Amino acid sequence: MIAASMVFAASCDLDLQEDPNAVNASTANPDFLLNSIQLGYQGVFNTIGDDGMRLTRMINQGSAQYEGAYTPTTTNGYWSNAYAGILADIDFLVPLAEESNLQRHLGIAKTIKAMVLFHLVDSYGDVPYREALDPSNFFPNVDPGAQVYSDALALLNEAEAHFSAPESSGSPNDFYYGRNYGKWTRLVNTLKLRYYVNTRLVNSSESATAINALIASNNLLREGDDFVFQFGTTSADPDSRHPRFTGTYVSGGGDYQSTYYMWHLTEAKGFDDPRARYYIYRQTTVNSTDPDEIECIGTIPPAHYLANGFIYCLPGERGYWGRDHLNPDGIPPDGLRRSVWGVYPAGGRFDDDSAAPVNNITLGAQGAGIHPIMLASYVDFMLAEAALFLGTSGDPADYLASGIEKSMNFVREFATSTPEASTIRSFTPDDAYAQQVTNYVSYISNEYSSASTNTDKMRIIGREYWLALYGNGVEAFNLYRRTGQPDNMQPGLQQNFGNFPRSFFYPLNYLTTNNNAVQKADQTVQVFWDTNPAGNAWVY
Repeated sequence: MIAASMVFAASCDLDLQEDPNAVNASTANPDFLLNSIQLGYQGVFNTIGDDGMRLTRMINQGSAQYEGAYTPTTTNGYWSNAYAGILADIDFLVPLAEESNLQRHLGIAKTIKAMVLFHLVDSYGDVPYREALDPSNFFPNVDPGAQVYSDALALLNEAEAHFSAPESSGSPNDFYYGRNYGKWTRLVNTLKLRYYVNTRLVNSSESATAINALIASNNLLREGDDFVFQFGTTSADPDSRHPRFTGTYVSGGGDYQSTYYMWHLTEAKGFDDPRARYYIYRQTTVNSTDPDEIECIGTIPPAHYLANGFIYCLPGERGYWGRDHLNPDGIPPDGLRRSVWGVYPAGGRFDDDSAAPVNNITLGAQGAGIHPIMLASYVDFMLAEAALFLGTSGDPADYLASGIEKSMNFVREFATSTPEASTIRSFTPDDAYAQQVTNYVSYISNEYSSASTNTDKMRIIGREYWLALYGNGVEAFNLYRRTGQPDNMQPGLQQNFGNFPRSFFYPLNYLTTNNNAVQKADQTVQVFWDTNPAGNAWVY
Protein backbone atom coordinates (compact mmCIF):
# COMPACT_ATOMS: atom_id res chain seq x y z
CA MET A 1 0.00 0.00 0.00
CA ILE A 2 2.84 2.39 0.87
CA ALA A 3 4.59 1.62 -2.40
CA ALA A 4 1.39 2.16 -4.37
CA SER A 5 0.77 5.46 -2.64
CA MET A 6 4.26 6.65 -3.48
CA VAL A 7 3.75 5.79 -7.13
CA PHE A 8 0.40 7.63 -7.14
CA ALA A 9 1.89 10.73 -5.53
CA ALA A 10 4.82 10.76 -7.92
CA SER A 11 2.47 10.57 -10.88
CA CYS A 12 0.40 13.61 -9.81
CA ASP A 13 1.21 17.15 -10.82
CA LEU A 14 0.53 18.98 -7.53
CA ASP A 15 0.83 22.75 -8.00
CA LEU A 16 0.47 24.10 -4.47
CA GLN A 17 1.86 27.58 -5.16
CA GLU A 18 -1.60 29.15 -4.98
CA ASP A 19 -4.28 28.66 -2.32
CA PRO A 20 -7.29 27.14 -4.15
CA ASN A 21 -9.61 28.71 -1.55
CA ALA A 22 -8.29 32.25 -1.97
CA VAL A 23 -9.84 34.81 -4.30
CA ASN A 24 -7.53 35.86 -7.13
CA ALA A 25 -7.79 38.03 -10.21
CA SER A 26 -9.21 35.20 -12.29
CA THR A 27 -11.91 34.25 -9.79
CA ALA A 28 -12.86 37.58 -8.20
CA ASN A 29 -16.27 39.02 -9.03
CA PRO A 30 -16.15 42.84 -9.40
CA ASP A 31 -19.79 43.11 -8.29
CA PHE A 32 -19.09 41.32 -5.02
CA LEU A 33 -15.95 43.39 -4.46
CA LEU A 34 -17.91 46.60 -4.92
CA ASN A 35 -20.59 45.32 -2.53
CA SER A 36 -17.90 44.80 0.10
CA ILE A 37 -16.47 48.27 -0.51
CA GLN A 38 -19.83 49.99 -0.14
CA LEU A 39 -20.74 48.07 3.02
CA GLY A 40 -17.28 48.62 4.44
CA TYR A 41 -17.58 52.36 3.95
CA GLN A 42 -20.75 52.67 6.01
CA GLY A 43 -18.93 50.82 8.80
CA VAL A 44 -15.98 53.21 8.70
CA PHE A 45 -18.32 56.20 8.68
CA ASN A 46 -20.18 54.85 11.69
CA THR A 47 -17.03 54.14 13.69
CA ILE A 48 -15.28 57.45 13.24
CA GLY A 49 -18.56 59.34 13.34
CA ASP A 50 -19.23 57.92 16.80
CA ASP A 51 -16.06 59.53 18.14
CA GLY A 52 -16.96 62.81 16.45
CA MET A 53 -20.45 62.84 17.95
CA ARG A 54 -19.06 62.32 21.44
CA LEU A 55 -16.43 65.00 21.03
CA THR A 56 -18.99 67.53 19.80
CA ARG A 57 -21.54 66.79 22.54
CA MET A 58 -24.18 65.09 20.39
CA ILE A 59 -23.99 62.04 22.64
CA ASN A 60 -22.28 61.54 25.97
CA GLN A 61 -18.56 60.87 26.28
CA GLY A 62 -18.32 58.59 29.27
CA SER A 63 -14.77 59.21 30.47
CA ALA A 64 -13.47 61.75 32.94
CA GLN A 65 -10.68 62.99 30.68
CA TYR A 66 -9.97 63.06 26.96
CA GLU A 67 -6.72 61.16 27.45
CA GLY A 68 -8.67 58.23 28.90
CA ALA A 69 -11.37 58.35 26.25
CA TYR A 70 -9.07 58.29 23.22
CA THR A 71 -6.04 56.02 23.43
CA PRO A 72 -3.94 54.24 20.78
CA THR A 73 -6.34 51.28 20.91
CA THR A 74 -9.49 53.37 20.35
CA THR A 75 -9.32 53.47 16.56
CA ASN A 76 -7.70 50.08 15.84
CA GLY A 77 -10.81 48.80 14.07
CA TYR A 78 -11.30 51.98 12.06
CA TRP A 79 -7.71 51.89 10.80
CA SER A 80 -7.86 48.20 9.86
CA ASN A 81 -11.21 48.50 8.10
CA ALA A 82 -9.98 51.49 6.11
CA TYR A 83 -6.66 50.01 4.98
CA ALA A 84 -7.00 46.21 5.04
CA GLY A 85 -10.65 46.35 4.04
CA ILE A 86 -11.83 49.18 1.80
CA LEU A 87 -8.59 50.53 0.31
CA ALA A 88 -7.19 47.04 -0.32
CA ASP A 89 -10.44 45.94 -1.98
CA ILE A 90 -10.47 49.03 -4.19
CA ASP A 91 -6.89 48.46 -5.32
CA PHE A 92 -7.85 44.87 -6.17
CA LEU A 93 -10.99 45.96 -8.01
CA VAL A 94 -9.54 48.74 -10.18
CA PRO A 95 -7.50 46.63 -12.67
CA LEU A 96 -10.36 44.14 -12.99
CA ALA A 97 -12.82 46.94 -13.69
CA GLU A 98 -10.48 48.65 -16.15
CA GLU A 99 -9.98 45.40 -18.06
CA SER A 100 -13.74 44.90 -18.38
CA ASN A 101 -14.58 48.59 -18.94
CA LEU A 102 -16.70 48.76 -15.79
CA GLN A 103 -16.75 52.54 -15.71
CA ARG A 104 -19.50 52.90 -13.10
CA HIS A 105 -17.79 50.43 -10.77
CA LEU A 106 -14.67 52.57 -11.04
CA GLY A 107 -16.59 55.77 -10.38
CA ILE A 108 -18.21 54.45 -7.19
CA ALA A 109 -15.00 52.85 -5.94
CA LYS A 110 -12.87 55.95 -6.50
CA THR A 111 -15.44 58.21 -4.87
CA ILE A 112 -15.44 56.02 -1.77
CA LYS A 113 -11.64 55.82 -1.84
CA ALA A 114 -11.43 59.62 -1.84
CA MET A 115 -13.83 59.82 1.11
CA VAL A 116 -11.81 57.28 3.10
CA LEU A 117 -8.59 59.19 2.43
CA PHE A 118 -10.24 62.44 3.56
CA HIS A 119 -11.42 60.73 6.76
CA LEU A 120 -7.95 59.32 7.50
CA VAL A 121 -6.30 62.71 7.16
CA ASP A 122 -9.07 64.44 9.12
CA SER A 123 -8.59 61.88 11.89
CA TYR A 124 -4.80 61.48 12.07
CA GLY A 125 -3.07 64.08 9.91
CA ASP A 126 -0.13 62.52 8.05
CA VAL A 127 -0.92 58.91 7.10
CA PRO A 128 0.56 56.17 4.89
CA TYR A 129 -0.87 56.16 1.39
CA ARG A 130 1.46 55.93 -1.59
CA GLU A 131 3.41 53.04 -0.05
CA ALA A 132 0.56 51.73 2.08
CA LEU A 133 -1.00 49.21 -0.29
CA ASP A 134 2.18 47.76 -1.78
CA PRO A 135 2.10 44.09 -0.69
CA SER A 136 5.90 43.91 -0.77
CA ASN A 137 6.31 46.89 1.58
CA PHE A 138 5.59 45.93 5.18
CA PHE A 139 6.70 49.27 6.61
CA PRO A 140 5.12 52.10 4.58
CA ASN A 141 6.07 55.66 5.45
CA VAL A 142 3.52 58.38 6.06
CA ASP A 143 2.67 60.97 3.42
CA PRO A 144 1.93 64.58 4.34
CA GLY A 145 -1.76 65.07 5.00
CA ALA A 146 -1.96 67.84 2.42
CA GLN A 147 -0.59 65.48 -0.25
CA VAL A 148 -3.07 62.73 0.61
CA TYR A 149 -5.90 65.29 0.49
CA SER A 150 -4.69 66.40 -2.94
CA ASP A 151 -4.53 62.79 -4.15
CA ALA A 152 -8.10 62.29 -2.94
CA LEU A 153 -9.22 65.35 -4.91
CA ALA A 154 -7.59 63.86 -8.02
CA LEU A 155 -9.55 60.65 -7.43
CA LEU A 156 -12.77 62.67 -7.42
CA ASN A 157 -11.89 64.11 -10.82
CA GLU A 158 -11.27 60.61 -12.12
CA ALA A 159 -14.55 59.38 -10.64
CA GLU A 160 -16.46 62.19 -12.33
CA ALA A 161 -15.06 61.08 -15.70
CA HIS A 162 -16.07 57.47 -15.02
CA PHE A 163 -19.65 58.50 -14.28
CA SER A 164 -19.92 60.41 -17.54
CA ALA A 165 -18.06 57.92 -19.74
CA PRO A 166 -20.21 57.24 -22.84
CA GLU A 167 -19.51 53.50 -22.84
CA SER A 168 -19.55 51.22 -19.82
CA SER A 169 -20.06 47.54 -19.22
CA GLY A 170 -21.93 46.04 -16.31
CA SER A 171 -24.45 47.45 -13.88
CA PRO A 172 -23.13 47.55 -10.32
CA ASN A 173 -25.19 47.02 -7.21
CA ASP A 174 -25.50 50.61 -5.98
CA PHE A 175 -26.46 50.73 -2.31
CA TYR A 176 -26.60 54.52 -2.21
CA TYR A 177 -28.11 55.96 -5.39
CA GLY A 178 -29.63 53.00 -7.22
CA ARG A 179 -27.49 53.60 -10.34
CA ASN A 180 -28.39 57.25 -10.67
CA TYR A 181 -25.02 58.51 -11.86
CA GLY A 182 -26.17 62.11 -12.12
CA LYS A 183 -26.54 62.04 -8.33
CA TRP A 184 -23.12 60.44 -7.98
CA THR A 185 -21.68 63.29 -10.03
CA ARG A 186 -23.36 65.86 -7.81
CA LEU A 187 -21.95 64.05 -4.78
CA VAL A 188 -18.47 64.24 -6.31
CA ASN A 189 -18.84 67.99 -6.78
CA THR A 190 -20.11 68.35 -3.21
CA LEU A 191 -17.08 66.45 -1.91
CA LYS A 192 -14.93 68.90 -3.83
CA LEU A 193 -16.78 71.71 -2.05
CA ARG A 194 -16.03 69.96 1.23
CA TYR A 195 -12.34 69.79 0.26
CA TYR A 196 -12.14 73.52 -0.47
CA VAL A 197 -14.09 74.52 2.65
CA ASN A 198 -11.81 72.38 4.81
CA THR A 199 -8.68 73.83 3.21
CA ARG A 200 -9.79 77.46 3.16
CA LEU A 201 -7.45 78.35 6.04
CA VAL A 202 -4.34 77.14 4.20
CA ASN A 203 -5.19 78.41 0.69
CA SER A 204 -8.03 80.89 0.76
CA SER A 205 -7.64 82.21 -2.80
CA GLU A 206 -7.65 78.71 -4.33
CA SER A 207 -10.67 77.76 -2.23
CA ALA A 208 -12.59 80.91 -3.19
CA THR A 209 -11.96 80.42 -6.91
CA ALA A 210 -12.84 76.73 -6.85
CA ILE A 211 -16.00 77.21 -4.77
CA ASN A 212 -17.24 79.95 -7.08
CA ALA A 213 -16.71 77.60 -10.02
CA LEU A 214 -18.70 74.87 -8.25
CA ILE A 215 -21.51 77.32 -7.52
CA ALA A 216 -21.55 78.46 -11.13
CA SER A 217 -21.74 74.86 -12.36
CA ASN A 218 -24.99 74.45 -10.38
CA ASN A 219 -24.33 70.74 -9.98
CA LEU A 220 -24.06 70.24 -6.22
CA LEU A 221 -26.35 68.02 -4.15
CA ARG A 222 -29.97 69.17 -4.22
CA GLU A 223 -33.00 68.10 -2.22
CA GLY A 224 -33.60 64.47 -3.12
CA ASP A 225 -29.89 63.81 -3.78
CA ASP A 226 -28.96 63.14 -0.16
CA PHE A 227 -26.12 60.62 0.20
CA VAL A 228 -27.26 58.19 2.89
CA PHE A 229 -26.85 54.54 3.74
CA GLN A 230 -30.26 52.95 4.25
CA PHE A 231 -30.63 50.21 6.87
CA GLY A 232 -33.27 47.48 6.90
CA THR A 233 -35.35 45.65 9.50
CA THR A 234 -34.06 42.07 9.40
CA SER A 235 -32.52 40.89 12.67
CA ALA A 236 -30.32 38.02 11.46
CA ASP A 237 -28.34 36.64 8.52
CA PRO A 238 -27.30 39.46 8.53
CA ASP A 239 -28.70 41.99 11.00
CA SER A 240 -29.51 44.88 8.67
CA ARG A 241 -30.80 47.32 11.31
CA HIS A 242 -29.24 50.63 12.27
CA PRO A 243 -26.56 50.05 14.96
CA ARG A 244 -28.07 52.77 17.18
CA PHE A 245 -31.40 50.97 17.06
CA THR A 246 -29.93 47.61 17.99
CA GLY A 247 -27.94 49.24 20.78
CA THR A 248 -31.12 50.73 22.24
CA TYR A 249 -34.32 48.95 21.30
CA VAL A 250 -33.23 45.34 21.81
CA SER A 251 -32.85 45.58 25.58
CA GLY A 252 -33.38 49.28 26.31
CA GLY A 253 -30.82 51.86 27.36
CA GLY A 254 -27.87 52.30 25.03
CA ASP A 255 -26.07 55.60 24.64
CA TYR A 256 -26.71 58.47 26.97
CA GLN A 257 -27.82 61.47 24.99
CA SER A 258 -25.95 64.71 25.63
CA THR A 259 -27.48 67.08 28.17
CA TYR A 260 -25.98 70.00 26.26
CA TYR A 261 -27.31 68.95 22.85
CA MET A 262 -30.81 68.26 24.21
CA TRP A 263 -30.74 71.69 25.90
CA HIS A 264 -30.09 73.30 22.54
CA LEU A 265 -32.96 71.34 21.01
CA THR A 266 -35.48 72.21 23.71
CA GLU A 267 -34.66 75.11 26.03
CA ALA A 268 -31.90 77.32 24.65
CA LYS A 269 -34.11 79.40 22.32
CA GLY A 270 -37.22 79.39 24.50
CA PHE A 271 -39.07 76.97 22.19
CA ASP A 272 -38.45 73.48 20.83
CA ASP A 273 -36.51 72.77 17.69
CA PRO A 274 -39.02 71.12 15.29
CA ARG A 275 -36.60 68.20 14.92
CA ALA A 276 -36.37 67.43 18.65
CA ARG A 277 -39.11 64.79 18.71
CA TYR A 278 -37.60 63.06 15.68
CA TYR A 279 -34.05 63.02 17.05
CA ILE A 280 -34.79 62.09 20.69
CA TYR A 281 -37.37 59.74 22.21
CA ARG A 282 -38.15 60.21 25.91
CA GLN A 283 -39.05 57.15 27.95
CA THR A 284 -40.43 59.46 30.62
CA THR A 285 -41.89 62.95 30.35
CA VAL A 286 -41.03 64.06 33.87
CA ASN A 287 -37.67 64.50 35.54
CA SER A 288 -36.61 61.99 38.11
CA THR A 289 -36.18 63.23 41.67
CA ASP A 290 -34.22 60.16 42.78
CA PRO A 291 -30.45 60.76 43.08
CA ASP A 292 -29.95 56.99 42.92
CA GLU A 293 -31.21 57.21 39.33
CA ILE A 294 -29.56 60.52 38.39
CA GLU A 295 -26.72 61.28 40.79
CA CYS A 296 -26.24 64.85 39.64
CA ILE A 297 -29.66 66.06 40.86
CA GLY A 298 -28.39 65.79 44.42
CA THR A 299 -25.08 67.59 43.85
CA ILE A 300 -23.93 71.16 43.31
CA PRO A 301 -22.56 71.86 39.81
CA PRO A 302 -18.77 71.97 39.55
CA ALA A 303 -17.22 75.36 40.27
CA HIS A 304 -16.20 75.96 36.64
CA TYR A 305 -19.79 75.23 35.57
CA LEU A 306 -21.17 77.75 38.05
CA ALA A 307 -18.59 80.38 37.13
CA ASN A 308 -19.38 80.19 33.43
CA GLY A 309 -23.12 79.45 33.54
CA PHE A 310 -22.99 76.04 31.82
CA ILE A 311 -26.14 73.94 31.72
CA TYR A 312 -25.79 71.06 34.19
CA CYS A 313 -27.45 67.69 34.80
CA LEU A 314 -30.92 68.06 33.24
CA PRO A 315 -32.17 70.35 30.48
CA GLY A 316 -35.59 71.60 31.53
CA GLU A 317 -38.29 69.69 33.38
CA ARG A 318 -39.71 67.35 30.74
CA GLY A 319 -37.77 64.14 31.13
CA TYR A 320 -34.89 64.79 28.75
CA TRP A 321 -32.62 62.38 30.58
CA GLY A 322 -29.00 62.28 29.48
CA ARG A 323 -25.53 63.02 30.79
CA ASP A 324 -23.08 65.88 30.86
CA HIS A 325 -19.89 65.88 28.81
CA LEU A 326 -17.09 63.62 30.12
CA ASN A 327 -19.28 62.08 32.81
CA PRO A 328 -17.61 58.81 33.95
CA ASP A 329 -20.24 57.72 36.48
CA GLY A 330 -21.35 54.11 36.70
CA ILE A 331 -24.58 52.94 35.08
CA PRO A 332 -27.66 52.72 37.35
CA PRO A 333 -30.71 50.67 36.27
CA ASP A 334 -32.09 53.51 34.16
CA GLY A 335 -32.12 51.79 30.77
CA LEU A 336 -35.89 52.13 30.48
CA ARG A 337 -35.93 55.74 31.71
CA ARG A 338 -33.17 57.61 29.90
CA SER A 339 -33.78 59.45 26.59
CA VAL A 340 -32.83 57.44 23.52
CA TRP A 341 -32.37 57.68 19.77
CA GLY A 342 -35.58 58.52 17.95
CA VAL A 343 -36.97 57.80 14.51
CA TYR A 344 -34.28 59.97 12.83
CA PRO A 345 -31.72 58.78 11.97
CA ALA A 346 -31.73 55.51 13.94
CA GLY A 347 -35.09 54.10 12.84
CA GLY A 348 -36.56 54.23 16.35
CA ARG A 349 -39.70 55.93 17.69
CA PHE A 350 -41.16 59.38 17.19
CA ASP A 351 -41.72 61.13 20.53
CA ASP A 352 -45.48 61.66 20.83
CA ASP A 353 -45.39 61.97 24.64
CA SER A 354 -46.25 58.28 25.01
CA ALA A 355 -43.21 57.85 27.29
CA ALA A 356 -43.17 54.05 26.93
CA PRO A 357 -40.11 51.80 27.41
CA VAL A 358 -38.27 50.99 24.20
CA ASN A 359 -37.00 47.46 24.85
CA ASN A 360 -39.04 46.13 21.95
CA ILE A 361 -37.65 45.56 18.46
CA THR A 362 -41.08 45.96 16.84
CA LEU A 363 -41.30 49.62 17.84
CA GLY A 364 -40.91 52.61 15.57
CA ALA A 365 -39.25 52.10 12.22
CA GLN A 366 -37.78 48.80 13.54
CA GLY A 367 -34.22 49.87 12.77
CA ALA A 368 -34.72 51.03 9.18
CA GLY A 369 -32.73 54.19 9.80
CA ILE A 370 -29.99 55.90 7.83
CA HIS A 371 -26.45 57.16 8.08
CA PRO A 372 -26.73 60.83 6.95
CA ILE A 373 -23.33 60.96 5.25
CA MET A 374 -23.70 64.01 2.99
CA LEU A 375 -27.03 65.82 2.75
CA ALA A 376 -28.24 68.65 0.54
CA SER A 377 -28.64 70.81 3.65
CA TYR A 378 -24.92 70.45 4.43
CA VAL A 379 -24.15 72.10 1.10
CA ASP A 380 -25.91 75.30 2.14
CA PHE A 381 -24.16 75.47 5.50
CA MET A 382 -20.76 75.03 3.82
CA LEU A 383 -21.64 77.70 1.26
CA ALA A 384 -22.72 80.05 4.08
CA GLU A 385 -19.32 79.65 5.75
CA ALA A 386 -17.50 80.16 2.45
CA ALA A 387 -19.52 83.27 1.58
CA LEU A 388 -18.88 84.73 5.02
CA PHE A 389 -15.12 84.21 5.13
CA LEU A 390 -14.07 83.90 1.48
CA GLY A 391 -16.55 86.26 -0.16
CA THR A 392 -17.79 83.57 -2.54
CA SER A 393 -21.05 83.98 -4.44
CA GLY A 394 -24.29 84.24 -2.52
CA ASP A 395 -25.60 85.67 0.73
CA PRO A 396 -24.62 83.76 3.91
CA ALA A 397 -28.01 84.60 5.46
CA ASP A 398 -29.86 83.04 2.51
CA TYR A 399 -27.70 79.93 2.60
CA LEU A 400 -28.26 79.64 6.35
CA ALA A 401 -32.05 79.83 6.02
CA SER A 402 -32.03 77.38 3.10
CA GLY A 403 -29.85 74.90 5.00
CA ILE A 404 -32.20 74.92 7.99
CA GLU A 405 -35.28 74.45 5.81
CA LYS A 406 -33.69 71.59 3.87
CA SER A 407 -32.61 69.88 7.08
CA MET A 408 -36.06 70.10 8.64
CA ASN A 409 -37.78 69.00 5.45
CA PHE A 410 -35.44 66.03 5.10
CA VAL A 411 -35.97 64.89 8.69
CA ARG A 412 -39.74 65.11 8.31
CA GLU A 413 -39.82 63.41 4.91
CA PHE A 414 -37.62 60.56 6.10
CA ALA A 415 -39.66 60.05 9.27
CA THR A 416 -42.99 60.06 7.45
CA SER A 417 -41.67 57.44 5.02
CA THR A 418 -41.47 54.97 7.93
CA PRO A 419 -44.19 53.07 9.83
CA GLU A 420 -44.22 56.01 12.26
CA ALA A 421 -45.97 58.21 9.66
CA SER A 422 -49.48 57.98 11.06
CA THR A 423 -48.28 58.65 14.61
CA ILE A 424 -46.29 61.65 13.42
CA ARG A 425 -49.07 63.20 11.35
CA SER A 426 -51.60 62.63 14.09
CA PHE A 427 -49.40 64.41 16.62
CA THR A 428 -48.09 67.11 14.25
CA PRO A 429 -50.03 67.59 10.99
CA ASP A 430 -48.09 68.65 7.92
CA ASP A 431 -49.30 72.25 8.02
CA ALA A 432 -48.45 72.55 11.73
CA TYR A 433 -44.92 71.28 11.10
CA ALA A 434 -44.50 73.70 8.17
CA GLN A 435 -45.49 76.56 10.45
CA GLN A 436 -42.98 75.42 13.07
CA VAL A 437 -40.25 75.47 10.43
CA THR A 438 -41.28 78.93 9.23
CA ASN A 439 -41.22 80.28 12.77
CA TYR A 440 -37.84 78.73 13.48
CA VAL A 441 -36.23 80.08 10.30
CA SER A 442 -37.65 83.53 10.99
CA TYR A 443 -36.19 83.48 14.51
CA ILE A 444 -32.72 82.48 13.24
CA SER A 445 -32.82 84.99 10.38
CA ASN A 446 -33.59 87.79 12.82
CA GLU A 447 -30.83 86.59 15.12
CA TYR A 448 -28.36 86.51 12.22
CA SER A 449 -29.29 89.99 10.99
CA SER A 450 -28.58 91.33 14.49
CA ALA A 451 -25.09 89.82 14.58
CA SER A 452 -22.49 92.54 14.08
CA THR A 453 -19.25 90.60 13.49
CA ASN A 454 -18.24 87.63 11.38
CA THR A 455 -17.48 85.74 14.60
CA ASP A 456 -21.03 86.30 15.82
CA LYS A 457 -22.44 85.32 12.44
CA MET A 458 -20.33 82.16 12.26
CA ARG A 459 -21.48 81.30 15.77
CA ILE A 460 -25.05 81.12 14.44
CA ILE A 461 -24.14 79.31 11.22
CA GLY A 462 -21.99 76.81 13.12
CA ARG A 463 -24.61 76.15 15.77
CA GLU A 464 -27.35 75.54 13.21
CA TYR A 465 -25.10 73.33 11.08
CA TRP A 466 -24.25 71.33 14.21
CA LEU A 467 -27.95 70.89 15.01
CA ALA A 468 -28.56 69.69 11.44
CA LEU A 469 -25.70 67.17 11.72
CA TYR A 470 -27.32 64.82 14.25
CA GLY A 471 -26.05 61.36 13.38
CA ASN A 472 -22.98 62.70 11.56
CA GLY A 473 -20.03 63.18 13.89
CA VAL A 474 -17.58 63.26 10.98
CA GLU A 475 -18.60 66.69 9.70
CA ALA A 476 -19.34 67.98 13.23
CA PHE A 477 -15.77 67.23 14.37
CA ASN A 478 -14.36 68.98 11.30
CA LEU A 479 -16.65 71.99 11.77
CA TYR A 480 -15.63 72.34 15.41
CA ARG A 481 -11.89 72.32 14.66
CA ARG A 482 -12.14 74.47 11.53
CA THR A 483 -14.36 77.23 12.91
CA GLY A 484 -14.34 76.78 16.69
CA GLN A 485 -18.14 76.62 16.54
CA PRO A 486 -20.35 76.05 18.32
CA ASP A 487 -18.26 77.77 20.97
CA ASN A 488 -18.83 77.92 24.71
CA MET A 489 -19.45 74.18 24.65
CA GLN A 490 -20.17 72.33 27.88
CA PRO A 491 -16.76 71.27 29.30
CA GLY A 492 -15.85 68.14 31.22
CA LEU A 493 -17.11 67.77 34.76
CA GLN A 494 -13.64 67.69 36.27
CA GLN A 495 -11.73 70.94 36.52
CA ASN A 496 -8.84 69.43 34.57
CA PHE A 497 -10.41 67.32 31.85
CA GLY A 498 -7.40 67.20 29.53
CA ASN A 499 -6.65 68.41 26.04
CA PHE A 500 -9.33 68.27 23.39
CA PRO A 501 -8.07 65.98 20.58
CA ARG A 502 -7.25 67.96 17.47
CA SER A 503 -6.31 64.61 15.91
CA PHE A 504 -6.23 61.04 17.21
CA PHE A 505 -3.27 58.96 18.31
CA TYR A 506 -2.04 56.55 15.65
CA PRO A 507 -3.61 53.17 16.46
CA LEU A 508 -1.70 50.48 18.29
CA ASN A 509 -2.07 47.89 15.54
CA TYR A 510 -0.24 50.26 13.16
CA LEU A 511 2.53 51.04 15.65
CA THR A 512 3.21 47.39 16.47
CA THR A 513 3.39 46.20 12.85
CA ASN A 514 5.24 49.05 11.14
CA ASN A 515 8.88 49.71 12.03
CA ASN A 516 8.61 53.20 10.50
CA ALA A 517 5.60 54.23 12.58
CA VAL A 518 6.20 57.05 15.06
CA GLN A 519 3.57 57.93 17.65
CA LYS A 520 2.54 61.53 18.28
CA ALA A 521 3.57 63.21 21.52
CA ASP A 522 -0.12 63.78 22.26
CA GLN A 523 -3.45 64.45 20.58
CA THR A 524 -3.03 68.21 20.40
CA VAL A 525 -1.28 67.74 17.03
CA GLN A 526 -3.35 69.61 14.44
CA VAL A 527 -4.12 68.32 10.95
CA PHE A 528 -2.71 70.36 8.10
CA TRP A 529 -5.88 72.36 7.38
CA ASP A 530 -6.40 73.29 11.05
CA THR A 531 -4.21 76.38 11.40
CA ASN A 532 -6.25 77.80 14.27
CA PRO A 533 -4.72 78.61 17.67
CA ALA A 534 -3.47 75.59 19.58
CA GLY A 535 -5.00 74.35 22.81
CA ASN A 536 -8.44 74.13 24.34
CA ALA A 537 -9.07 77.86 24.14
CA TRP A 538 -9.96 77.55 20.44
CA VAL A 539 -12.68 74.95 20.93
CA TYR A 540 -14.12 76.17 24.24
